[in-house]
Amino acid sequence: MHIADIFADHRPTCSFEFFPPRTNESWDRLFDRIADFEALEPSFVSVTYGAGGSTRENTHRLVMKLHEQSQLDPIPHLTCVMHSEADIEAILQRYADAGVSNILALGGDPPKDIPADQIGPQAFPHAVDLVKFIRKFNASGHHADSRGFGIGVAGFPEGHPATPNQLTHMNHLKAKVDAGADYVCTQLFFDNSRFFDWHERCVLNGIDVPLIAGIMPITSIAGMKRMADLAAGTNFPAKLLKAIYRVQDDPDAVRRVGIHHATEQCLDLIDHGVTGIHFYTLNQSDSTREIYRTLGLKTSATLREKG
Repeated sequence: MHIADIFADHRPTCSFEFFPPRTNESWDRLFDRIADFEALEPSFVSVTYGAGGSTRENTHRLVMKLHEQSQLDPIPHLTCVMHSEADIEAILQRYADAGVSNILALGGDPPKDIPADQIGPQAFPHAVDLVKFIRKFNASGHHADSRGFGIGVAGFPEGHPATPNQLTHMNHLKAKVDAGADYVCTQLFFDNSRFFDWHERCVLNGIDVPLIAGIMPITSIAGMKRMADLAAGTNFPAKLLKAIYRVQDDPDAVRRVGIHHATEQCLDLIDHGVTGIHFYTLNQSDSTREIYRTLGLKTSATLREKG
């Protein structure tokens, strides 16, 4: 279903993010849980894309398996780094031929084993260039939907380490929207005040597409530390840290604190009229299911047919 139709049908939207499994056992574990995710009736799910396209084939495999063998509506991530125009056109055509309706266009990271000074000139220096190329592909009429792909881009309520100047950072987001992005999905955050301030700045800058809030429940101390490394600049509110450190020797209690905080975040976001909530699930359904149960976030009485 095209993202415009998803937003027209569901407010707030509720979605999950998966990553392509690396082993046969991981594939089995994920698909053992697919029924759990289907029962939550998400508006869509997204599938990540490894640094420099390192999971390119597994991303496509997972997207196709979800598209063909589940009732989940997948949105593949697609990144700029290490790809030529021919690469991107081939990927887009492959998804268009399969009936995939939407793409999340990202800047992406280079492979860790290639020094930055050895990457060389890029066909798509920034995510805005990828958005423009997808729009050009859409205009060619190669997609069965006359609108072509719906396009999502990333937003960073707490800033991006590559662009410390917040005014410039907002200009970059505005450029992606002006280039044709249909919606923005944010990096994970734990402090809603940061999201609300960013949302207001988006409005002031004329960014009028749907803004989806990215939420990841903390389920362990180790996981929290990994989040701090992966999402540089993320603020962990003192109240949350105090609650976690108070029970740090009890893993189950840490998990309960993390789920409670994420649930309170979602309630606050919904009360403030958020357009959508995107859960970074790490391919696990338990925490998300608990939050759904508390919030009553099912979006319809029956599973929707994919369009």
